[in-house]
Amino acid sequence: MKLTLTAARVNNGYTMKEAAAVIGVHWQTLSAWERDSSRLTFKEADKLSKLYHVDKDDLFFGPKNEFIRKARQAG
Repeated sequence: MKLTLTAARVNNGYTMKEAAAVIGVHWQTLSAWERDSSRLTFKEADKLSKLYHVDKDDLFFGPKNEFIRKARQAG
């Protein structure tokens, strides 16, 4: 099951500032990743995957509206 970055963070009980501090980025950087207005590196994706206890393959890196559209088509 795919999760948006926001959903993975919230499901693990992190605020944006807390999660950003743990992985060593500014909270605005994490915000940009969650909005898909900035690309992240493989290393950053790996850190998020470990922090959120979600396999990288299960994290959705893309626009939220695309995520919702695909979820509706699948369901």
